[in-house]
Amino acid sequence: MTFDHDVQEVTGVLKKGGVILYPTDTIWGIGCDATNSKAADRIFRIKERMIEKSMIILVSDMEMLQEYVSDVPEIVRELIASVEEPLTIIYPGARNLPKNVLAEDDSIAIRIPRHDFCQAIIQSLNKPITSTSANLSGTPNPFAFSGIADAIKESVDYIVPVRYQYIVRLRPSTIIRIDPDGEMHIVRN
Repeated sequence: MTFDHDVQEVTGVLKKGGVILYPTDTIWGIGCDATNSKAADRIFRIKERMIEKSMIILVSDMEMLQEYVSDVPEIVRELIASVEEPLTIIYPGARNLPKNVLAEDDSIAIRIPRHDFCQAIIQSLNKPITSTSANLSGTPNPFAFSGIADAIKESVDYIVPVRYQYIVRLRPSTIIRIDPDGEMHIVRN
């Protein structure tokens, strides 16, 4: 199988409302088309996660980011361009996304991954994908495929080949929250 073939296969699953298990630039994740409410609900069931918890979404670039956030402060562009480590930013005023992907305050956590396969999937789908850790709620995050519970593996529609696993850092991304007034706060480092 080739890279392009694998991307097309994953994209086909996502377009049909499927759920995938895939490596990201941080940890293994469970994902779906972030604009598909039913697929997102399924992820909550797979993870045995409370619906009140929001998910991170991955976008391909700043242009796609602007489709899902009301206002992107200029400092964000500089921050994303200058930070080497995976960075997730929580933005107020999410838009064009189903309610079950958002936090209770209608904010959304978004990352632009530096992972070739993730980027290719997002670009092929032309929509963001969800990225939540591939574990049952309350259990440790899986940094390697071997750490993922069989229950998770058996619940998804497609498992991305392990050959695409390369991790930039062995922990979840740093998370920064941007308040409506533009002030930034570190949520997780």
